[in-house]
Amino acid sequence: MAKNITMNAKDAIAAKLAKCFITLNGNRYNFANMIDMEVKLEKAKSTIPRLGAIMTGHKSTGMEGTFSGTMHYNQSVLRKVLEDYKNTGEDVNFDMQIENNDPTSTAKSQTVILYDCNTDGGILAKFDADGEYIDEEIEGTFEDFSIPESFKQLDGFLAN
Repeated sequence: MAKNITMNAKDAIAAKLAKCFITLNGNRYNFANMIDMEVKLEKAKSTIPRLGAIMTGHKSTGMEGTFSGTMHYNQSVLRKVLEDYKNTGEDVNFDMQIENNDPTSTAKSQTVILYDCNTDGGILAKFDADGEYIDEEIEGTFEDFSIPESFKQLDGFLAN
């Protein structure tokens, strides 16, 4: 009987050991003020009728990339982009680089770069007299991505 292989607990990626950088108008910003971020791809699919098959088929026809996250309310860089868009009509895209790197995990690190990011809008001003700190949501889309560094495969992950 084959031995049951389990993941070592140390191989879970530490949630806080990440970096986020935004490149905007030739400047690279360390967005260490990010609290969380999630990047998603949604595939567009067409329904394909198939003669001789009971089940309807599906064919991928495209993709859409979105991001959403929460950050501390302590920078004006993205607010200035919104103001510039209002004043000039010129919208500015940016690139975002997200790195997960846990030196304890055998998986080590992964880097994902999002190209031509564009926010859906943003908070212009905010306060909370009863709060501990102020945060804000960020949402948007991106046009392309690359993964220049991938997690290493854990032992037992590839089951032959």
